[in-house]
Amino acid sequence: MDLISLRTFVGDWVDRHFTAESAFLAAMVQVPTDNPPGDCAAHAEAATRWLRSLGFNVESFPVPKSDVAAVGMISATNLIVRQRFGEHGPCIALNAHGDVVPPGLGWTHDPYGAAVVEDAEHGRVMYGRGVAVSKSDFATYTYALLALQALADHGVKLDGSIELHLTYDEETGGDIGPRWLLEQGLSEPDYALSAGFSYAVTTAHNGCLHLEVTVRGRQGHAAMPESGIDALAAATRILTEVYASREALKERRSSVTGITHPTLNVGLIHGGINTNVVPDLVTFRIDRRIIPEESPAEAEAELRGIIKRAAARCDGIRVEIRRILLALPLVKLDGAEKLTQALQASGEHFFGTTIAEQGVPLYTDARHYTAAGIPTVLYGAGPRTLKEANGHGADECLRLDDLRRATATVACALADLLKSV
Repeated sequence: MDLISLRTFVGDWVDRHFTAESAFLAAMVQVPTDNPPGDCAAHAEAATRWLRSLGFNVESFPVPKSDVAAVGMISATNLIVRQRFGEHGPCIALNAHGDVVPPGLGWTHDPYGAAVVEDAEHGRVMYGRGVAVSKSDFATYTYALLALQALADHGVKLDGSIELHLTYDEETGGDIGPRWLLEQGLSEPDYALSAGFSYAVTTAHNGCLHLEVTVRGRQGHAAMPESGIDALAAATRILTEVYASREALKERRSSVTGITHPTLNVGLIHGGINTNVVPDLVTFRIDRRIIPEESPAEAEAELRGIIKRAAARCDGIRVEIRRILLALPLVKLDGAEKLTQALQASGEHFFGTTIAEQGVPLYTDARHYTAAGIPTVLYGAGPRTLKEANGHGADECLRLDDLRRATATVACALADLLKSV
């Protein structure tokens, strides 16, 4: 089968099965997987039932409770589907995560309703938490694999294997999802494709450091503030120094398209006893994004130094700094260009536009594959930006036509990679 015939076959197959694919996505959205609290085993069970109804053999790997608790979750079960087309070609893993941030306020649609609305500009649009990030790619990758099976059944010779890695801890860092699967030796892919959006192939992203800072003073009566040591006043001084450091970060420019400079944000703060008491304890958490050109170790040492120097100027104060998360940047490994080129060629056919290569300022599970030496890129269903999808915001949405075309794109790219051996 020549390239034109292959793309026509795949496009027609996806079109014929798209009602079923949309129903599969809706079912994935309708089972809540808010993380926190991170009680995701029920969704894995639902996904397993759907995948088995489609003819797949599903391997379930419940994560031990101690490992789940260590990342602040309640339950997680990783799923692997393996499909072999030949003995000698590469193994390509397709990874999407099913956990989502809680819906929050401001929704005009049921976050778990998977409502489909006809939009004058974008056609049929599905709404729901996780519909774009990244339950959409449960559907993209599942139906791309089904299309690949249909190609093989039609006589197209493929060599290699495809694995679906469906995991549930991206919102807490991926340590008990992709990283756990790889460290347990449950999968050894040659390449990996991780959840992304349709109009660009992502080949790099920022890393992320989360630090929790605890400032300890001594409580006292507010009528005699000198009787205490004010932890909040000290925290304010430390925060002033931390915020001041943000300006210098803007001077460190990344050479990666789509990534600008490191960022820093203080997202949580707690403390105090009551209005009439000198506060003796304040905690806050810092989010520091690390561009691909930076050393994560040096970025952490720099931030710790700023905090310690500021604290040293506060008499009677003790400060503790605890690392909550260190997510490494995604960097492009040799071999990743094969994935990028195959996706770009197929994507330009189905989307009718140039599919760029870019970086993003987020961090994702994809980094666990590159950390294991596996060339990895991000591509899946969705618009050009997270903002367009309302990802992590109210009324998260997905243009269903993007899902349809991304499914065909991924299927043809995989066929290209498995045929090229």
